[in-house]
Amino acid sequence: MRKPKGKYFVHETAIVDEPAAIGEGTRIWHFSHVMPGARIGDKCNIGQNVYIGSGVEIGNNVKIQNNVSVYEGVAIEDNVFCGPSCVFTNVIRPRSAFPRKDRKFDATVIKQGATIGANATIVCGITVGENSFVGAGSVVTKDVPANALFFGNPARHRGWMCECGEKLGQRTGRSKILTCPTCGRKYRKSRSDIRLLPPLAKGK
Repeated sequence: MRKPKGKYFVHETAIVDEPAAIGEGTRIWHFSHVMPGARIGDKCNIGQNVYIGSGVEIGNNVKIQNNVSVYEGVAIEDNVFCGPSCVFTNVIRPRSAFPRKDRKFDATVIKQGATIGANATIVCGITVGENSFVGAGSVVTKDVPANALFFGNPARHRGWMCECGEKLGQRTGRSKILTCPTCGRKYRKSRSDIRLLPPLAKGK
């Protein structure tokens, strides 16, 4: 095992090509490869056999599990969880005989707090919203709203998720309030999204 200059850890079998920026407390495990120009934030965990392409930006406290390739054109914000063998792409209609010479890729953004389940595929050019949840094995072909639960092939909207990772309960009657059964956070449901409500002051 080796520890390059700076306060992060790189396993001896991993490769980090310079110049790459790696934040404090980040750990990069067996057989992973970080390409030049990649930026990885603080306190990230990069699992075994992970590829991080040139120009990729990864936020703080991101967990990327084994066998994940994060190609150029993908941006991952803070506190994202990428499950084992989930897939990112960066060209919508690739051809081996006609490679992209302009290096302009279809941008994919994984917003803060999102979870991508094991073996899920994220088709390029979409945004996975803040605190959303993509189920294992799903194929995501369109934008995922914040706090939405998506799964299936193709993935469809199946419900709403709390920031803590619990599925929100159903509304009762005409109420537009969804309550997390685990942490008690409350959200107001509108036609197309949900909004976190501020906690009530003590005594109210």
